[in-house]
Amino acid sequence: MTASIDALRASPLVSELTSGELDTLATLVHVRVLADGEVLVPEGATESKLYVVIKGRVDVVRQSEHGRHVLQALGTGDLVGELSFMDDAPRYAALVASGPTEVLALDRVDFETLIERSPRLVYKVMRAIMRAARNIQRRLSLQMRDMENYLYRTGGKY
Repeated sequence: MTASIDALRASPLVSELTSGELDTLATLVHVRVLADGEVLVPEGATESKLYVVIKGRVDVVRQSEHGRHVLQALGTGDLVGELSFMDDAPRYAALVASGPTEVLALDRVDFETLIERSPRLVYKVMRAIMRAARNIQRRLSLQMRDMENYLYRTGGKY
């Protein structure tokens, strides 16, 4: 339990939580240790778990006919799987440990047990998840703008 509380304290999920709310959330999470190259979640899987990288790195990997492509590298403090946690949609890409990695796992089914007894805690955690999703959307928008500038303003070739 202490390891879960320490890992939670360092995560963006608890930025608004009181110490009592942190203790409550800590009862629902567990630490998962991954070896280098171990698949946390395969591409196409449906899973309702949210992960927080607490040590190491998780690569978001998509397989294509041209090979394996790392779309994003996520490090300490990053949320992983926040969208599938919300809607159970199949994973667009696999989540793979890059080096020895530890993640904190929260299952949505367990989290939903808090709706009736701790709705404020649920609200605060959901705000943290939405902040992470907004940051991803913002990063992708900036990348798209940069790509458009490269293609249309500089006459870039691909």
